[in-house]
Amino acid sequence: MKYPKEYLDEIKVRLKVSNIVSRSVSLKKRGKEFVGLSPFKNERTPSFTVNDEKEFYHCFATGEHGNIFDFVMKTQNLRFGEAVKFLASLAGMKPYTFSKQDEQREKDWSLYKEIYKSYIDYFHNELLKNNSASEAKTYIKKRGLRLEDVQNFKLGFVTNEIDFFQHLLNKFDEDEVIKSKIFFFDEKKKKYINRFRERIIFPISNLSGDIIAIGGRAIKENNYLAKYINSPETQFFKKGSNLYNLDKSRRLSNKLDYVYLVEGYMDVIGLYKNDIKKCCCKSWNRIDTSSNFNIRSIF
Repeated sequence: MKYPKEYLDEIKVRLKVSNIVSRSVSLKKRGKEFVGLSPFKNERTPSFTVNDEKEFYHCFATGEHGNIFDFVMKTQNLRFGEAVKFLASLAGMKPYTFSKQDEQREKDWSLYKEIYKSYIDYFHNELLKNNSASEAKTYIKKRGLRLEDVQNFKLGFVTNEIDFFQHLLNKFDEDEVIKSKIFFFDEKKKKYINRFRERIIFPISNLSGDIIAIGGRAIKENNYLAKYINSPETQFFKKGSNLYNLDKSRRLSNKLDYVYLVEGYMDVIGLYKNDIKKCCCKSWNRIDTSSNFNIRSIF
């Protein structure tokens, strides 16, 4: 669906191109324009210009050219709709509502994010403070991870000391919690079971940094349990379109136009803490490689 031209024009009226660009590029005034080093290429002599009057930026070194929407999309690797929402928020405007169906989807999305945030926050705290998580802490230390790594990637451990499905029902409707697919229905027990119980959990985020899924690693040797499991697909999580840590990678300097694809969650965190931060992993068979990144495998 297309945004009305009037809505997009209002954003451009409220936000100068130089104000948006200067959030990531150091600009100096030169006549009617601003100049700075290109965010699209390593350079020593400024070739990047911004013209607020004409509402565009131009990079003479790479030929990159566009308005504030183009700049945000290219430098933050966002889709157009995501860029519009981001800039509308900066402009102090309300998100544009398209239809009743879109309104329902936005409502579902808001609740979905809240459920995942509640889940991740709770079990992150369990890992940090609950004595029942001692075995998980020992495993994490053996893998060479530090407290700051646990906090940076919001790792958690799912203890069995609370029926978190019932806990969520204090705030959310049952249908909303079920749609998250964090829980599955046990036919024998006739109740919903925590899918990631007794596992270290790795929050999986979309490009905007919102948690949309979970990866779980068992810490006990058990022939009946898979070592790693991931969230099933949901309305907001498609396995072929998401990579673990891609949200953090895209926020880094655009002077690197690639990310390293490694095998697992621990590999990503291990590289990240050793200052190789443009790295991600997949835990499924197929991914969409149509992004702006050049994916380099270092299995």
